[in-house]
Amino acid sequence: MSGHLEILKSLDTAEAFLEYFGIAYDQRVVDVNRLHILQRLHDRLAEADLEGMDDIRVHDTVAAFLAGAYQDFVVSDARTEKVFKVFHRPDETARPTAKTMVPLSAVRGAPPPDTA
Repeated sequence: MSGHLEILKSLDTAEAFLEYFGIAYDQRVVDVNRLHILQRLHDRLAEADLEGMDDIRVHDTVAAFLAGAYQDFVVSDARTEKVFKVFHRPDETARPTAKTMVPLSAVRGAPPPDTA
């Protein structure tokens, strides 16, 4: 198994991945999108045959995928990128919100009794 694959298994945060691969990043982008970046990287890696690559190619491939995943969220946002299933729901399936009317008298309560 590639030495890089072993190292990849030990990385546990978006920052750890970005720092390991020497990718400059804006902490604000990572703070808002860390799970999306890691999921996008995971999705791209699932399509690659890393096991059949040598160390240099593994490093270059993962670095390119990670840089692309990070950049997706620099120029876009989670809702647009639709990384997670929750963002794939069509708008027409959203439940319409019901309007509730509360009479003003219910808010004010009953008038105070006359004490005269």
